[in-house]
Amino acid sequence: MKTVYHKADSRGHADHGWLNSYHTFSFAGYQNRERSNFGVLRVLNDDTVSQGMGFGTHPHKDMEIISIPLEGDLEHKDSMGTTAVIKKGEIQVMSAGTGIMHSEYNKNKDEAVKFLQIWVFPREENVEPRYDQKSIKDGEKINGFQQILSPDKNDDGVWIHQDAWFNLANFTKGNGKNYTINKTGNGVYAFVLKGSAKIGDRVLNEKDGLGIWDTQSFNIEAVEDTEILLMEVPMDLPAYLK
Repeated sequence: MKTVYHKADSRGHADHGWLNSYHTFSFAGYQNRERSNFGVLRVLNDDTVSQGMGFGTHPHKDMEIISIPLEGDLEHKDSMGTTAVIKKGEIQVMSAGTGIMHSEYNKNKDEAVKFLQIWVFPREENVEPRYDQKSIKDGEKINGFQQILSPDKNDDGVWIHQDAWFNLANFTKGNGKNYTINKTGNGVYAFVLKGSAKIGDRVLNEKDGLGIWDTQSFNIEAVEDTEILLMEVPMDLPAYLK
């Protein structure tokens, strides 16, 4: 098993006043050759947006964009005519494909919104743009894995144009479970949302990340009550990026 460890305070940071953002991988003004991506996982931003503020209308192309609110409400608008609000307990996905314009704003005037902004390279270029969001609250599992994203339209959670599987793991102190890779050649990026957990001989604390590959499985054990996002993705970039 190979691993790469990213401590929370080693992430890139940008404070724009209305936006406070931590970048696990190179993004905007933060550029680090050694942290440009983890396989097809291109962006993992931990964003806090001030009351009533947000990202104005801007374009995307050939990217699977996933948003997971941690606190507050996020309003989405796009060039397909979609207007939606996503809240904690929901997940949003947008396939940019041939091209799309969108905006994301804090819906509330009295509290900040916190969310994870995640970008994944799709397996192919120029797919038809699409938007979807789903509630994941009812499927929450204690001391187990809750699948919230996969390549299968008929599976649990949302789906994307990539052989990727995302799971939320909620463990009480002292509990854990073995995670098995879904597809040979994939790796997993584990990101701790709350608490602390041990993977292999590494203890991960809040907002620490650990990339894991060249293994078929690994064990997670909670050092304290812990919530972890597991992002399983192909380690090889698609042919159009090579």
